[in-house]
Amino acid sequence: MKQELQQLLISAISIVQQKLNLSFSAIDDIQIERTRDQAHGDFACNIAMVLAKQANINPGQLASAIVENLPESEIIDRVEIAGPGFINFFLNKRSLLNVITEILQAGKNYGRSEFGSGKSILVEFVSANPTGPLHIGHGRGAAYGAAVSDLLEAVGYKVDREYYVNDAGRQMDILTVSIWLRYLEQCGINIDFPGNAYQGNYILEIADKLFSDKQQALSCKMDSKNNILKGCEETDDPETKMDQLIAISKSMLGYKNYQSILDLGLNEILDVIREDLADFGVVFDRWFSEQTLTDDKKIQKCIDRLKESDFVYEENGALWFRSTSFGDEKDRVITRENGQTTYFASDIAYHLEKFSRGYDKAINIWGADHHGYIARVKAALSALNKDPDALEILLVQFATLYRGTEKLQMSTRSGQFVTLKELRDEVGKDATRFFYIMRKSEQHLDFDLELAKSKSNENPVYYIQYAHARICSVLKQVEEKGLSYDVAIGNKNLHTLTEPSEEKLITALSCYPEIIHAAAKEYEPHQLAYYLKDLANEFHSYYNSCQFIVDSEELRNARLNLICATKQVIANGLGILGVSAPEQM
Repeated sequence: MKQELQQLLISAISIVQQKLNLSFSAIDDIQIERTRDQAHGDFACNIAMVLAKQANINPGQLASAIVENLPESEIIDRVEIAGPGFINFFLNKRSLLNVITEILQAGKNYGRSEFGSGKSILVEFVSANPTGPLHIGHGRGAAYGAAVSDLLEAVGYKVDREYYVNDAGRQMDILTVSIWLRYLEQCGINIDFPGNAYQGNYILEIADKLFSDKQQALSCKMDSKNNILKGCEETDDPETKMDQLIAISKSMLGYKNYQSILDLGLNEILDVIREDLADFGVVFDRWFSEQTLTDDKKIQKCIDRLKESDFVYEENGALWFRSTSFGDEKDRVITRENGQTTYFASDIAYHLEKFSRGYDKAINIWGADHHGYIARVKAALSALNKDPDALEILLVQFATLYRGTEKLQMSTRSGQFVTLKELRDEVGKDATRFFYIMRKSEQHLDFDLELAKSKSNENPVYYIQYAHARICSVLKQVEEKGLSYDVAIGNKNLHTLTEPSEEKLITALSCYPEIIHAAAKEYEPHQLAYYLKDLANEFHSYYNSCQFIVDSEELRNARLNLICATKQVIANGLGILGVSAPEQM
């Protein structure tokens, strides 16, 4: 309806321009809003006031001219001018009722559009380091990224979902050392296990697998703790000590054995991550390996391109990227004094690789702690002659889980964290997915475990799903009573839907396409979550105020059409959010 009203206004404004010889800038975004008060109509538009400033004309006079030249439309009952120049549209009842027929005919496609015109978008999200299972913080990024991707598809974009596997760098060395030291314990060697190594039980499980496969093969060169840790006791700094341990491990094991432990840990953890995400309803089109950037020499090629453009300089033995030339607060190291490239160098190469695949837009969903990386990545794209605005970076704030009043900790290194699987097993996939996207992604989320598990009206996902199940129950009762339900008869008699609760529910249903469009455009799936809660509320009010299974065949079928349309919209919306629509509860 909003789109049709926009087209009517564009036509009227074009006529007014010619008649009054006025000059307006290009009109490509006419804002039409639903009114909060039905006394002011169904929709209101302030375009007359916006254009009046440009043309130096009285806004009321311009509004009158626009209204006078509006083309005829079957959906409009009347148009009024209010205040300083608001144009208020009152829709006729038949156009509102037609939304029921439209929903039933469109089915799963109701609310979908071609706004994106098939443009391609790459959405990269989660991308947690493969050094341990996903915890509840990662879960929020997973739920948000999946919902944003599905919303973008719903409005016509071609979306690819990607997980960037950080399988190179120091954290992988720490993982390898952690597994190897636990393996040595299995071999009967006493180990003073470092506090900054990975501590979780999953490390013990991988070490057990390594031991069962290799037995003593990787420990034959050492026979005591002192030999293993020789050279590591000269410093009290844990990180320096870890670096020494990594060097010793590589030396003692040799490349082949060291790499076999790294690969085992990586593959075991990635398998768990893939399974966790699949069970969470999150599936990726591609898992991109950071290591391939080194193997394919893409990082070095990227650095060479920056050098050719004179955006790289050497200082104190390191190579620096001139990111300050593009608005960053300081220049960034891309190659350290020891010749090793930085994570930032990998990030530059990865983003260049993304756009080499021909995407119109790339969206990164990062944790809020990565805020400082935005300017430097966009600076690198500019230096490489790529449009930095084609990269959209969305931040997801931390999620904190409360069990009663107890705040549960999350630290992958220490091993003290609640995994996504544990949360899903306790609360359920549906509640977990829904609760994760109930707030704006950039706002901190306190996950109320007890509320998420409750079967009450205070639990929003239960409340919405219960509305869907209630409708299914009504339809089952109709069948059990041997009564007829004919969609065609219902469509012919929609005019019988005159109760206030019916009109409110119909109006709510007509808002769904607008909500999908806005939620996709603004990357805000929480808008859809709140809409579904409001829609469920309108249905429950209708359920409590009116009988659906009445003697009148005309009224019965009309009301059944209305609730079936409601059922369809609830199922469509929940589907985008990755939540099921149960038929019974």
